[in-house]
Amino acid sequence: MSVEIGKFLFVGGGAMGEALLAGFVSAGLLRPQQISVVEPDGDRRIRLVDTYGVEGLEALTPVVLHPGDVCLLAVKPQVVGEVLPQLALRLNGALLLSIAAGVTLEYLEGALPDDTPVVRVMPNTPAMVRVGMALLSAGQRVEPAHMRIVVQLFESVGRAAVVPEELQNAGAAISGCGPAYFALVIDALSRAGVAQGLPRALAQELAAQTAAGTAKLLLDSGQHPEVLIDAVASPGGTTIRALAELESGGVRTAFFEAVEAAVWRSEELEADVDSDDEYDEYDEE
Repeated sequence: MSVEIGKFLFVGGGAMGEALLAGFVSAGLLRPQQISVVEPDGDRRIRLVDTYGVEGLEALTPVVLHPGDVCLLAVKPQVVGEVLPQLALRLNGALLLSIAAGVTLEYLEGALPDDTPVVRVMPNTPAMVRVGMALLSAGQRVEPAHMRIVVQLFESVGRAAVVPEELQNAGAAISGCGPAYFALVIDALSRAGVAQGLPRALAQELAAQTAAGTAKLLLDSGQHPEVLIDAVASPGGTTIRALAELESGGVRTAFFEAVEAAVWRSEELEADVDSDDEYDEYDEE
């Protein structure tokens, strides 16, 4: 059953925008007739229209939204400054969701009319297969009814957590960047398996399925990871010996430093946006 939304506008039809569109529709929360997608790339726009039955628009020019409508801003942060003035003329009190990394609520609200409720969202790429994790932070004009809609939308493609904005960077350093960390671990385990004689495809399947199963086990049981570690690592066995090697290699320290580096870079990007400097790079997560 669809949530109480009038029109739903996607500004940007890239990989993440499409993943969310597909998830919201397949979950039955939105109907294609409610959805418009602004996507300047003609080939991509046509494919989205043909695949999902939505309205495709080349630009924002014909768009007019009202209270009860929702706009999802799914463009790269270096073009947010160009898009917001156009949106400001068209939102008319509609709810704005922004998934642009490093773009703060203060910046968004400062560029939009005073009646615009804004929610900052950090989804991650597993939303493409509906097992994502999204961090949601509400702006000053957001009402509880707005957040109920946003939570329901993002829970349709995984899980969602409402957090204060000051925790966005730390959270994104885990969930937003995390798919790359876990892909690196899976690749490392796969290669180690190949070195021990396993076929590459089997080694990758073993590593990926074990990662997926471990995550589900922890989420479903609510156990602390150390409980699972103790359950697997028998005294004097193979796992405890392998864990000792990982610890001697500084695996925990490396993850601490990786998350710290990601947070530091997020703070840099926020500062670039607030000063209207151009981004020299952007990792789309």
